[in-house]
Amino acid sequence: MLLLGLLGGACSTAEGEGEVKSDRLFIEGCWNGSYDLKPSFFAANPYRDTMLIRIQRGEDIEELSDGLIVMVNNVDGIRKGLLGTSIPVGLPSGVQPVGTPIRELEEPLVSLSLYLHQTCHEQNGTLHAVDGTITFSDLFSGDPNETNGDDRLTDAEFDATFVDPRDATADGSYPAGRTSRVTGRFRFFFQRGQPAQPFP
Repeated sequence: MLLLGLLGGACSTAEGEGEVKSDRLFIEGCWNGSYDLKPSFFAANPYRDTMLIRIQRGEDIEELSDGLIVMVNNVDGIRKGLLGTSIPVGLPSGVQPVGTPIRELEEPLVSLSLYLHQTCHEQNGTLHAVDGTITFSDLFSGDPNETNGDDRLTDAEFDATFVDPRDATADGSYPAGRTSRVTGRFRFFFQRGQPAQPFP
């Protein structure tokens, strides 16, 4: 998968701060209540003009952890004209709710995925943001050799509705009881180093 491929490249961990919370997070067969990720792991993985950001509890591999993936498209465009602006988030163009009409979707500037692979190790523990916004005050330039400290900083906050896309109805909407409002923020400086996630 693209996400795993990106994480296997120049991904580097960094010390940071942040939070990812929900007053009611719903994952069928796993979780239905308040949730606090309490992240302690922050990583950025630039690739051309995209960036994959991973905010996670602990440093284990993604498949055994709880965390948040932030996929950023058009990094340069956001840095030049959209810092401090609320950016709509949405499903990646390759994610299509089962049973809904196939639509040509424009790739969102930002997509969010919340995974609870540690908490929901026996169920599908991934939710995707289908509505909401994210605001970047700062965004890492994407240059792994960046020497300017300010250009290595990523600082953002978000407020979004997450759901399992398989819960979509025939018209593409989602039952209210199966959606989850998740809010969060994160701030960290990119630090180049060893890859954050080992692969065989």
